[in-house]
Amino acid sequence: MSTKLELIIKETNETPDVAVIWMHGLGADGNDFVPLVSELGLPASLGIRFIFPHAPMIPVTINNGYVMRAWYDIFSLDRESPQDQKGIRETSALIVDLIEQQHAKGIAYNRIFLAGFSQGGAITLHTALRFPHQLAGVIALSTYMPLHDDFANERSEENKDTPVMMVHGTLDPVVPHAFGKSSYDFLVAHGQNINWTEYPMQHQVCMEEIVAIGEFIQERLL
Repeated sequence: MSTKLELIIKETNETPDVAVIWMHGLGADGNDFVPLVSELGLPASLGIRFIFPHAPMIPVTINNGYVMRAWYDIFSLDRESPQDQKGIRETSALIVDLIEQQHAKGIAYNRIFLAGFSQGGAITLHTALRFPHQLAGVIALSTYMPLHDDFANERSEENKDTPVMMVHGTLDPVVPHAFGKSSYDFLVAHGQNINWTEYPMQHQVCMEEIVAIGEFIQERLL
């Protein structure tokens, strides 16, 4: 896997002191969520650097080995099937590098958000809840928590109280609602500060959700 990710960067002013690192879903790319920046309802005075990385191009087993942008391989949609632990951890390390790059540019860890949709959301949860410095917040959309079995031994106490916003569609045919909800229940059982919201939608985002994300970001920066 590449040691460097291609990025799209969108800044809301010339002196951003907040960063949002946002991962797209399987088969998409960083352009997927760029249009949402202007729809979040954020005040013009808030300086945010939005970073949209492109996942590497890799063969995906569940898609007959077709090469596409993916954060890790998926072997099966069965929740009990093996997971691509190596791929998940390698990608997580790349996202940690992005966090550290922003910190080196002067953005405090507690003003850095991780966000992601679907497979990108799985990387978001895996990375943020293991990161050794407190982050501003975690936005996990239409997704699930990978590598449950390792979580208790690897979790970060620094991010146990960091708010996690989990959102899912009740009609999602790709990442079933029950899959996301079980991950939420798992994190609640482990004492994570987390909120669950669901909408009558499929594998997508809706306007109410976008507004809620904007409100979540603003609340964490007050």
